[in-house]
Amino acid sequence: MTDTLIDRDPEILGGTPVFAGTRVPVRILMEHLDAGDRLDDFLVDYPTVSRHQAGALLERTTTMLVSDGARHDPRTRRAGGCWCRPRCGPSLPRRRG
Repeated sequence: MTDTLIDRDPEILGGTPVFAGTRVPVRILMEHLDAGDRLDDFLVDYPTVSRHQAGALLERTTTMLVSDGARHDPRTRRAGGCWCRPRCGPSLPRRRG
């Protein structure tokens, strides 16, 4: 799979999604941000990734998360909680009385 932002080629890191035109896995950006690093820190560590690429990926991720949240329906239950467990958490037994 190739788009303008992400490449996924079995010949590059075994098909791991990477920033297009680089060998930098997309997950590395997420790991940096999760560790509390700033975007600038990531860009210094991986100069083959442009600010535009990193920003576009974050924008795409945000859009995907927001559009997924729009489908949220807390009435949709499965064993142990709502399908969007991180958002709603586990189902708790109702208090009586």
